[in-house]
Amino acid sequence: MSSMARRLSVTDATDAADENRLADWGYKQELKRDWSVLQNFGVSFSIISVVTGLTTLFSYGLTTGGPAVMASGWICVSFFTLFVGLSMAEIVSAIPTSGGPYFWAAKLAPDHLAPFFSWVTGWFNFVGQFAVTTGISFGLAGLISTAATVKTSYEPTPAKVIGIYAAILVSHGLVNSFGVHALRYLNNASIVLHSLGVGALAIAILSKAPTHRSASEVFGHFYDGTGDPGWSERASPAYVAITGVLMSQFTITGFDASAHLSEETHDASWAAPIGVIMSIACSSIFGFFYMLSLLFSIQDFDRTINSDYEQPVLQILVDVFGENGALVLMTLIMVCVWHCGLFSITSNSRMMFAFSRDGALPHFFDHVHPTLKSPIRTIWLAATLSFILALPSLGSSVAYAAATSIATIGLYISYAIPVLIAIIWPKKFKSMKGPFDLKVFSWPVGFIACLWVAFITIVFCLPTLNPVDSQSLNYTPVAVGIVILFTFATWFLWAHRWFTGPINQIELEQAGVSLEAQALEEHAADVTKKAE
Repeated sequence: MSSMARRLSVTDATDAADENRLADWGYKQELKRDWSVLQNFGVSFSIISVVTGLTTLFSYGLTTGGPAVMASGWICVSFFTLFVGLSMAEIVSAIPTSGGPYFWAAKLAPDHLAPFFSWVTGWFNFVGQFAVTTGISFGLAGLISTAATVKTSYEPTPAKVIGIYAAILVSHGLVNSFGVHALRYLNNASIVLHSLGVGALAIAILSKAPTHRSASEVFGHFYDGTGDPGWSERASPAYVAITGVLMSQFTITGFDASAHLSEETHDASWAAPIGVIMSIACSSIFGFFYMLSLLFSIQDFDRTINSDYEQPVLQILVDVFGENGALVLMTLIMVCVWHCGLFSITSNSRMMFAFSRDGALPHFFDHVHPTLKSPIRTIWLAATLSFILALPSLGSSVAYAAATSIATIGLYISYAIPVLIAIIWPKKFKSMKGPFDLKVFSWPVGFIACLWVAFITIVFCLPTLNPVDSQSLNYTPVAVGIVILFTFATWFLWAHRWFTGPINQIELEQAGVSLEAQALEEHAADVTKKAE
């Protein structure tokens, strides 16, 4: 047998094992399973996309604590996020399905509480999914609009940015709908762009910068641009520092994509947890290098913050490379952000497909195109909801920051709930653990992860601008409150009567066939009786 044949044989055997394990959870293999561990990692790595979060929220970071908080905050967030990722990796190794956190919550909780935890987790993950797409792709629309002002008479307006945003979402929807086979190649390209491309960009910035700021200026420069007076005076510098971590925490978000794509990945019990952990670790390293390259290369801090371009990263690039060179590098950045948004929609659609498959969403969305092997209806559902979430930006300058906060809180709460369940009721989890097992470290790692999520949930609901008015109000608590009210109200009013958590699709279909066969037998008996 040739080496190629042996590899194919091993792959077929692994896929058969994956499909059997999926069948044990009650589902058929509907999505095409042709993603490798590298590609599974690549999707989460692309959605985290350090160049996206750091570029789009760089202004927020500079004005909410400045370079000192940005640098120290990145290290702190990376450290604690790894605890969240390790706990999630252990769970996805045991339960590798597209449903991700809401499915885990159902399977780990006591049977009588499983539907409730599944419902709550699912809706937080659902909102976080399309909110993070808003944060990514609306940020890209802002970058495109800003770059268009260089050497032109173009003047950006909220309506124009929304129009660009709509076009971006359409491009993501079309590629995800009709280019499902091309996604693997785009994923490979994205891995290269987000690693070698971002690395080369950071080196180029440091090499070309006319002057460099000192280490004390980068790691020790605290700046409060949160208002007049700023929150460092109204409250304390510590208040500004903890609210400043939003930039880092939003950036390192979305790594549950490796779980949502597990039904399309070979050897998912190993590949998916590796995808989760490696995406966090690699993003932490590349992101820190990219951020430091920008901070060390700031030529004039005041001009960077108050840039005529209204985008500090673009100002830094113009100061270092001139307008023409800056436009070339901004194009590279925007291509990376486009890939990030593309795979965010991919992840959104898989979660929404699984959620509808289990009855939480209308069954209209429980559909995979028979030829394209893509959940087209949930792809466009994700794009539509992401567009709607950005509409408040037409009237509020803080809507984008609110969207990023909602995305961060929604996703991390959905990450933490199954981890918390595994801590409180560990017996079920121990009986189903997969090959990735933290063993004695499972409980302490999970406990730290839950504490961190509780901390950032509170922090991201705090006001970040002073004075607080209709334009500066942090709408995150309002939005999160609406999600909580909707989730609990729908559960106690009507969903508890019919939502049973993840269904057993195979058993239901077999029962349907049995009922149909029984009906045919009864009909045949009636015909025979009448003939006699």
